[in-house]
Amino acid sequence: MNPLKTVTGTLISGLVIALAIGLATDLQGPDSARIVIWLHVAVGVTWIGLLYYFNFVQVQALADAAADEGGPGGAAITKYVAPRALLWFRWAALATWLTGAAYLMEKGNLISAFTLGNAGNGDPTYGLTIGVGAWLGTIMLFNVWILIWPNQKKVLGMVEATADQIAKAKSTALMASRTNTMLSIPMLMSMIGAHHGFVV
Repeated sequence: MNPLKTVTGTLISGLVIALAIGLATDLQGPDSARIVIWLHVAVGVTWIGLLYYFNFVQVQALADAAADEGGPGGAAITKYVAPRALLWFRWAALATWLTGAAYLMEKGNLISAFTLGNAGNGDPTYGLTIGVGAWLGTIMLFNVWILIWPNQKKVLGMVEATADQIAKAKSTALMASRTNTMLSIPMLMSMIGAHHGFVV
Protein backbone atom coordinates (compact mmCIF):
# COMPACT_ATOMS: atom_id res chain seq x y z
CA MET A 1 0.00 0.00 0.00
CA ASN A 2 1.32 3.42 -0.95
CA PRO A 3 1.40 5.66 2.17
CA LEU A 4 1.21 8.77 -0.02
CA LYS A 5 -2.40 7.97 -0.95
CA THR A 6 -3.62 9.23 2.45
CA VAL A 7 -2.80 12.31 4.52
CA THR A 8 -2.20 10.12 7.58
CA GLY A 9 0.16 7.84 5.68
CA THR A 10 2.02 10.83 4.28
CA LEU A 11 2.44 12.42 7.73
CA ILE A 12 3.53 9.18 9.37
CA SER A 13 6.03 8.53 6.56
CA GLY A 14 7.49 12.02 6.96
CA LEU A 15 7.79 11.57 10.72
CA VAL A 16 9.47 8.17 10.32
CA ILE A 17 11.98 9.61 7.84
CA ALA A 18 12.67 12.59 10.15
CA LEU A 19 13.10 10.25 13.13
CA ALA A 20 15.47 7.99 11.17
CA ILE A 21 17.57 10.98 10.09
CA GLY A 22 17.57 12.36 13.63
CA LEU A 23 18.69 9.06 15.12
CA ALA A 24 21.32 8.49 12.43
CA THR A 25 22.87 11.94 12.80
CA ASP A 26 22.58 12.46 16.55
CA LEU A 27 25.68 10.90 18.05
CA GLN A 28 24.65 11.86 21.59
CA GLY A 29 21.44 9.85 21.39
CA PRO A 30 17.84 11.09 21.45
CA ASP A 31 16.65 13.37 24.19
CA SER A 32 13.18 14.61 25.00
CA ALA A 33 13.99 18.26 24.20
CA ARG A 34 14.86 17.37 20.60
CA ILE A 35 11.62 15.44 20.18
CA VAL A 36 9.63 18.36 21.60
CA ILE A 37 11.35 20.86 19.29
CA TRP A 38 10.65 18.61 16.28
CA LEU A 39 6.98 18.55 17.25
CA HIS A 40 7.05 22.32 17.82
CA VAL A 41 8.40 22.90 14.32
CA ALA A 42 5.93 20.45 12.72
CA VAL A 43 2.83 21.97 14.31
CA GLY A 44 4.25 25.49 13.89
CA VAL A 45 4.62 24.96 10.15
CA THR A 46 1.01 23.76 10.06
CA TRP A 47 -0.21 26.82 11.98
CA ILE A 48 1.72 29.44 10.04
CA GLY A 49 1.12 27.65 6.73
CA LEU A 50 -2.63 27.84 7.28
CA LEU A 51 -2.34 31.45 8.44
CA TYR A 52 -0.62 32.30 5.16
CA TYR A 53 -3.15 30.24 3.19
CA PHE A 54 -6.03 32.21 4.71
CA ASN A 55 -4.38 35.59 4.12
CA PHE A 56 -2.71 35.05 0.76
CA VAL A 57 -5.16 32.65 -0.92
CA GLN A 58 -8.59 32.17 0.66
CA VAL A 59 -9.55 35.79 1.43
CA GLN A 60 -8.76 36.90 -2.14
CA ALA A 61 -10.37 33.78 -3.65
CA LEU A 62 -13.61 34.43 -1.77
CA ALA A 63 -13.60 38.08 -2.85
CA ASP A 64 -13.07 37.03 -6.49
CA ALA A 65 -15.82 34.41 -6.20
CA ALA A 66 -18.26 36.97 -4.77
CA ALA A 67 -17.48 39.41 -7.60
CA ASP A 68 -17.90 36.78 -10.32
CA GLU A 69 -21.54 37.09 -11.41
CA GLY A 70 -22.79 33.74 -12.63
CA GLY A 71 -19.67 32.00 -11.29
CA PRO A 72 -19.62 29.16 -8.79
CA GLY A 73 -19.48 31.48 -5.76
CA GLY A 74 -17.63 30.82 -2.53
CA ALA A 75 -20.12 28.46 -0.90
CA ALA A 76 -17.93 25.39 -1.35
CA ILE A 77 -15.01 27.11 0.37
CA THR A 78 -17.09 28.43 3.26
CA LYS A 79 -19.00 25.17 3.71
CA TYR A 80 -16.27 22.55 3.18
CA VAL A 81 -12.79 24.08 3.16
CA ALA A 82 -12.85 26.87 5.76
CA PRO A 83 -14.28 24.85 8.69
CA ARG A 84 -11.71 22.07 8.20
CA ALA A 85 -8.86 24.55 7.72
CA LEU A 86 -9.92 26.46 10.85
CA LEU A 87 -10.01 23.21 12.84
CA TRP A 88 -6.40 22.44 11.92
CA PHE A 89 -5.46 26.11 12.33
CA ARG A 90 -6.68 26.62 15.88
CA TRP A 91 -5.43 23.28 17.24
CA ALA A 92 -2.05 23.69 15.51
CA ALA A 93 -1.81 27.13 17.15
CA LEU A 94 -2.41 25.64 20.59
CA ALA A 95 -0.06 22.70 19.97
CA THR A 96 2.64 25.09 18.74
CA TRP A 97 2.40 27.21 21.87
CA LEU A 98 2.32 24.21 24.21
CA THR A 99 5.30 22.46 22.58
CA GLY A 100 7.24 25.72 22.56
CA ALA A 101 6.55 26.24 26.25
CA ALA A 102 7.45 22.60 26.95
CA TYR A 103 10.76 23.01 25.12
CA LEU A 104 11.60 26.16 27.06
CA MET A 105 10.66 24.44 30.32
CA GLU A 106 12.73 21.36 29.45
CA LYS A 107 15.75 23.58 28.80
CA GLY A 108 15.14 25.69 31.93
CA ASN A 109 14.43 28.84 29.90
CA LEU A 110 10.67 29.35 30.34
CA ILE A 111 10.92 32.06 33.00
CA SER A 112 13.85 33.71 31.25
CA ALA A 113 11.88 33.82 27.99
CA PHE A 114 8.71 35.27 29.46
CA THR A 115 10.68 37.86 31.45
CA LEU A 116 12.63 38.74 28.29
CA GLY A 117 15.93 37.57 29.77
CA ASN A 118 15.52 39.44 33.05
CA ALA A 119 15.08 36.41 35.30
CA GLY A 120 15.86 32.74 35.39
CA ASN A 121 18.86 30.81 34.18
CA GLY A 122 20.84 31.09 31.01
CA ASP A 123 22.03 33.79 28.68
CA PRO A 124 19.91 36.95 29.02
CA THR A 125 20.34 37.74 25.31
CA TYR A 126 18.92 34.33 24.44
CA GLY A 127 16.09 34.92 26.92
CA LEU A 128 15.31 38.27 25.31
CA THR A 129 15.43 36.95 21.74
CA ILE A 130 13.40 33.80 22.33
CA GLY A 131 11.16 35.73 24.73
CA VAL A 132 10.14 38.24 22.06
CA GLY A 133 9.16 35.30 19.87
CA ALA A 134 7.34 33.58 22.74
CA TRP A 135 5.35 36.72 23.58
CA LEU A 136 4.46 37.32 19.92
CA GLY A 137 3.35 33.68 19.65
CA THR A 138 1.26 34.14 22.81
CA ILE A 139 -0.46 37.20 21.34
CA MET A 140 -1.07 35.27 18.12
CA LEU A 141 -2.55 32.33 20.06
CA PHE A 142 -4.87 34.74 21.88
CA ASN A 143 -5.98 36.19 18.54
CA VAL A 144 -6.71 32.72 17.13
CA TRP A 145 -8.87 31.52 20.02
CA ILE A 146 -10.40 34.77 21.29
CA LEU A 147 -10.84 36.87 18.14
CA ILE A 148 -10.57 34.77 14.97
CA TRP A 149 -12.39 31.54 15.87
CA PRO A 150 -15.48 32.99 17.63
CA ASN A 151 -15.97 35.48 14.81
CA GLN A 152 -15.39 32.94 12.05
CA LYS A 153 -18.14 30.79 13.56
CA LYS A 154 -20.53 33.70 12.92
CA VAL A 155 -19.20 34.27 9.39
CA LEU A 156 -19.52 30.59 8.48
CA GLY A 157 -23.00 30.26 9.96
CA MET A 158 -21.94 27.90 12.74
CA VAL A 159 -23.64 30.19 15.26
CA GLU A 160 -26.59 32.46 14.69
CA ALA A 161 -25.79 36.07 13.91
CA THR A 162 -27.50 39.02 12.29
CA ALA A 163 -26.18 40.56 9.07
CA ASP A 164 -24.62 43.39 11.09
CA GLN A 165 -22.98 40.93 13.49
CA ILE A 166 -21.61 38.94 10.56
CA ALA A 167 -20.19 42.08 8.93
CA LYS A 168 -18.51 43.06 12.21
CA ALA A 169 -17.27 39.48 12.71
CA LYS A 170 -15.70 39.45 9.23
CA SER A 171 -13.84 42.66 9.97
CA THR A 172 -12.67 41.56 13.42
CA ALA A 173 -11.51 38.14 12.20
CA LEU A 174 -9.72 39.67 9.21
CA MET A 175 -7.90 42.28 11.30
CA ALA A 176 -6.85 39.67 13.88
CA SER A 177 -5.66 37.37 11.11
CA ARG A 178 -3.74 40.19 9.40
CA THR A 179 -2.23 41.13 12.76
CA ASN A 180 -1.07 37.53 13.18
CA THR A 181 0.40 37.52 9.67
CA MET A 182 2.31 40.71 10.47
CA LEU A 183 3.49 39.38 13.86
CA SER A 184 4.51 36.03 12.37
CA ILE A 185 7.47 37.65 10.60
CA PRO A 186 9.24 39.02 13.72
CA MET A 187 8.06 35.97 15.69
CA LEU A 188 9.77 33.58 13.26
CA MET A 189 12.85 35.82 13.15
CA SER A 190 13.08 35.74 16.95
CA MET A 191 12.54 31.98 17.20
CA ILE A 192 15.15 31.18 14.57
CA GLY A 193 17.50 33.97 15.64
CA ALA A 194 17.55 32.72 19.21
CA HIS A 195 19.09 29.43 18.08
CA HIS A 196 21.78 30.92 15.87
CA GLY A 197 24.78 31.75 17.96
CA PHE A 198 23.34 30.44 21.24
CA VAL A 199 23.99 27.10 22.90
CA VAL A 200 20.82 26.00 24.67
